[in-house]
Amino acid sequence: MANYKYRIELYEAVRAKIPEIYAEAERAAKEIGITDKMKNTFGLTGAVSGCHGLNPTRVANAMHEMTRKIVSSSELDVRVSHLVKEWLGDDWDGVMTSTCEAALQVCFDSVFTPPLTGRGDCYTSRYIAPYERHIHHQAGYGRPFPGRFKDAVADRGNCAGEMGLAGKRLCNLEVDIVPMAGAKYDNHGIKYYPAPLLTKVDAKATAEKIRNHAERTPNLCGFASLGYDTPGYGYGEKNKDGSSVLRSEIGKMARKFDVPYLIDNAFGSVFIGVDPRLCGCDLMVYSMDKAMGAGTSGLIIGREEYVTYCRRALGTHSERWGTLTAHGKAAYVGFDPGKEALAGGIAAMEFLRDEPKLWKDNVDQLEKIAREEFNQIDPKLRSLFDITKSYNSAAVEINYEKSWDEGIPGAGGMGIPIFTIEDMYAGTQVFQTGLLKMGIIPTITYDANIFISTGLGTTDPDGYLIEKPMRLGIRGMVRLIEITCRKVGLI
Repeated sequence: MANYKYRIELYEAVRAKIPEIYAEAERAAKEIGITDKMKNTFGLTGAVSGCHGLNPTRVANAMHEMTRKIVSSSELDVRVSHLVKEWLGDDWDGVMTSTCEAALQVCFDSVFTPPLTGRGDCYTSRYIAPYERHIHHQAGYGRPFPGRFKDAVADRGNCAGEMGLAGKRLCNLEVDIVPMAGAKYDNHGIKYYPAPLLTKVDAKATAEKIRNHAERTPNLCGFASLGYDTPGYGYGEKNKDGSSVLRSEIGKMARKFDVPYLIDNAFGSVFIGVDPRLCGCDLMVYSMDKAMGAGTSGLIIGREEYVTYCRRALGTHSERWGTLTAHGKAAYVGFDPGKEALAGGIAAMEFLRDEPKLWKDNVDQLEKIAREEFNQIDPKLRSLFDITKSYNSAAVEINYEKSWDEGIPGAGGMGIPIFTIEDMYAGTQVFQTGLLKMGIIPTITYDANIFISTGLGTTDPDGYLIEKPMRLGIRGMVRLIEITCRKVGLI
């Protein structure tokens, strides 16, 4: 067994062993039954932007039929609006965009940023976001405060600087980033960066920290957070109604300070997922091509008071001479999803509304497979994984943070290697690149958190889970973890 004194020594060893890990992973793929014909035809999620899932026939047909149909896009906008009202009530509304990131920018620029027109200098406004995962999304639209976070997202993208994520920041908007109580932000990975480890987040204490920041924040304009519902994202503590304790507390703050609360639920679902009414939120955005299985597009839902301004920015609110809806030019006309994406989004929402049992049964079956396969992992690792299902994300979360609390037996306090999102962009995320060597299209696996969902060669045209490729994908993940830990002497 290896004896590492410091974490960084472990990651130096992983880096040195990458060629051996990849070579053994390729051999393991054959051993578990992944044929050359199967390679790169299935994966552990159909919900990442770089490799989209396969649309169910119901959605694909709706998109195809729309290519030969003459229809005003405003008619489709109205259908989206009605579906949201059907779910949440008449005080709520919805509008689609080209992507979820477009939806975020529209929301921030419509209701968070100061006005640019008028005499004199603009004031600066600030919103508050907890230091959680993916802060380059929901916390990426303002200049970060305090200054120690100014470089926190520098390597989270394909480009750096002005043309990278720093270029997303909107004019005169700042973001106050608040570390979560109970979280750990230790450095991990070959690209050695802080990894947000969030399973032990104390919701009430985090809310109190955010409240303290809000009370001393000048020109407070809102709050933002993620919408996921699992422990690995910091939302393990639930109220009696199943809603997140932390989000409901932030929602109360938004009411107290009379500012909007925006939730980024990119990897979420309408109808069966997180209910925005229970969070006290005002705006929630989704990536329609992730958990919901639509074509590439985004969705904004929210209270009419705020969605009206988003509609104006998109050119879908009304003509100037007085109509209830429109579909024309405005500040963000470049975020128009197009009629085919609108049709696919509507079909996906109707599918979730009409067949909730199908979606939930898939998640239940996926959880069963994940538990069975991870139960076959090396005995020294077996107890170090927490498995949680999420109907919101139509996914199963496999988290191994506690391997660093308890330590792998005989490994000198070291846990299973944690790779960061910076590793993903650097090409050193071994638990992703190793899967590619096996012929398995990977999923989100950074920060000690593996998020597995269906949709990429693992569901049939009607949307039902196909067990064999799903099981082989998870089995490959299990073998890759074992190979990596063995190559660096942890087991």
